[in-house]
Amino acid sequence: MKSKMTNKSILQIAMQHSAWDTGAQLSDFSQTEHVYVDYKLCNKSRKYLKEPLCCNLVSYGNNIVAAVHDDNKQIVKEYLEKFEWYHCFETPNMNWLSEHLAPLGQKVCFMAEYFLPDLNKLKRLECGYELKVLRKEDFADLYTSQWSNALCKERAELDCLGVGAYDGEKLIGLAACSADGEQMWQIGLDVLPEYRRQGIASSLTSNLAVEILEHDKVPFYCCAWSNIRSAKNAIKAGFVPSWVEMTVKLADIVDGMNK
Repeated sequence: MKSKMTNKSILQIAMQHSAWDTGAQLSDFSQTEHVYVDYKLCNKSRKYLKEPLCCNLVSYGNNIVAAVHDDNKQIVKEYLEKFEWYHCFETPNMNWLSEHLAPLGQKVCFMAEYFLPDLNKLKRLECGYELKVLRKEDFADLYTSQWSNALCKERAELDCLGVGAYDGEKLIGLAACSADGEQMWQIGLDVLPEYRRQGIASSLTSNLAVEILEHDKVPFYCCAWSNIRSAKNAIKAGFVPSWVEMTVKLADIVDGMNK
């Protein structure tokens, strides 16, 4: 790989982006005590983060940085003091938080685990099919349901680079990345059902990660904690769990997602 990045510098870049996403300082994520900051986005925050945002709990395994507002700060502080930090991201404890936020019209919304590449493990993996690097101009006809994890029609302007796997002329798998942050590009992935469990996913993920690094950007990968298949793919491709987040949104927004 041509990139001059190291595992340490990659982690620092990720923490800096988390700082931009919350209103915190980079150093806040390395403290041993919890840190509370006024929740605010900036022009360098991840592009898909939209107001209104009520609360975001972020941890790189050292502490929790809690991005809060005046109305919920005391509830969140009581929550973080009540439970061990790692229990703050799981049931049944998060039910306590949601119940105490209910009078404010707020609910726990998303929980996710984020992965960063380990440069000691990352390498281009083969899968037995032809791989091609794809550019933005190659995506025009690919905004369909079968590639909806790799590409996002609503933010098509951010889709910037991909790797496709081909069986002859047929596209059978696609990993693509979105320029969601100033220095970080997020990987999304789809493989046609009949071609799964052949190592295509990890091959696409690893090859795209290397391509991103060669563009001097940091690849990152996100999945729900329960998505074992996706998490295993990240690890096989040379990524490691790096940070977790849990967000709180207005109850109306959460309820709307469940309709």
